[in-house]
Order: sequence, then structure tokens, then C-alpha cells
Amino acid sequence: MLRIEQLTKRFGANAAVDNVSFSIGKSAMIGVIGASGAGKSTLLRMINRLADASEGTIAFQGRDVTRLTGSARRKWQSECAMIFQQFNLVPRMDVVSNVLHGTLNRRSTIATLFNLYPTEDIHKAIEILDRLGIADHAPKRAEALSGGQQQRVAIARALMQDPQIILADEPIASLDPMNAQIVMDALRRIHEEDSRMVIANLHTLDTARRYCDRVIGMRMGRVVFDGTPDQLTTGVARDIYGAGAEFSEAATSTDINALADGRHAVTA
Repeated sequence: MLRIEQLTKRFGANAAVDNVSFSIGKSAMIGVIGASGAGKSTLLRMINRLADASEGTIAFQGRDVTRLTGSARRKWQSECAMIFQQFNLVPRMDVVSNVLHGTLNRRSTIATLFNLYPTEDIHKAIEILDRLGIADHAPKRAEALSGGQQQRVAIARALMQDPQIILADEPIASLDPMNAQIVMDALRRIHEEDSRMVIANLHTLDTARRYCDRVIGMRMGRVVFDGTPDQLTTGVARDIYGAGAEFSEAATSTDINALADGRHAVTA
């Protein structure tokens, strides 16, 4: 379904993503882990075509995504929705209007300028907010919501695009543990109930183990691990984060102990 071959992104002499190849044959929830600067965000931005690849190809259902331009590229970005760490909402706009921004790629310029939305789109936006447990906040300004609620608004906006793939770039990095769990539960439920592919850059080993069907580990722009959560041992984690790492980014000491004896730690 999604095939990435020898994908590289260079910034001058440095390769942020270096000769990455993997394929996802069916809908799954994929976690991408690695230290800061490992190339995780650049990888997702290339898949979404927010950044162009220096080399290599991205193909989805036989279509070469790396060659898309103009309206075809914008259409792909509707099919491959992006969720960001900092939410990227319009703070002073009400919640339902922020969700409706997920339809911008298929609306006319005039409709966009005057904020004109079909009734069925408004109903759909409220239904999605209800599904995520925040329909009561629809008339509020986005800035009035908590961080976890704002991230669920961002997820709702992505769902308004009716995407085949959802890319989540560190979706819980700025959230407290309770809201992090709510957001990850929502993404997992969307994958299971809608059969949508979800690829998420994640901050902790435990989150990847708890929520993902498959984990891809990156180090210095390269894939150094690609396997199931059960294969994500302490030794593998040290390969991903470095032998001398204290796992401040990867996991707490509880995570490491859990990995060593096979238990699942509950941390965020």
C-alpha cells in the first residue's frame, strides 16, 4: 500500500533522512521512534509532501507521490492528513470552524474567504467532535481549550479530510500524561474503527509498545530497527538511542525494567 524506497533528504552536506526504505502492506498503526534529530519529522513531512525528497521514492497504491505537483499534490495532502505537535489551529476561531478547515482543499476561493460551509459539512464536523468527546466545545474559541482538547480538535480536522493515512508528528509531546493517553486512545480507535493507516512519531518506548502494531526506530537519519513492539528490547533501544543514552527521551527507568522483563509500564 505504502512503499518508501531509498528516501533521502539533504540539507547542504547533512542528510536528515538517509537512504530509508520500508513498506506498509496493509492498514496498521506504526510508531516511529528515535532521539531528537533522528529524522522522524522530516520523514513524515516528505511523506505528506510538505518537504521534497532529495532522492528516492514514495509510492502509495502504485502512485508515485514524490512526482506529484500542483492540484495532484494538494489532493495527496488531503488523502494523507498531518497532525502536528503544536496543533496548528487558529486560536481565535471557534472549534467547529477549525475542524471545517479540513475541507479547504476541496472548496472554492470565495467560499473560503467568506467562511461558507455546506450544512452537511457542519453536521459532519460536529459528529466527529462528538466521536472524540468534545462536541460541547464546538462554539468555543480554540484558544479556550486545554492542550489535550486542542489536539483532539486537530485530529477532528484531519478526519474532515477523510484521509487514507494520518501522519502524527509528536502528537503527545506537549501533553500531560492523562491527555496523552486520551489522544493516543483516540488515534488507536480511529485506526481500528476506520481501518485508516496511522503513522506517529512518538516520544517514549512504552507508548510505541502499548499502541502500535509495528515500530520503526531511526538513528542519525537511518532506520536501525523495524519490527513488532515485542521485539523492542532494551538492547534494541540502546541501538536506537545510543549505547551511552540514559533514555531521558526514550523511556523512564520503569520503561527499561518493563522492557527487560516483558511487562508494560504505564508512562507518558
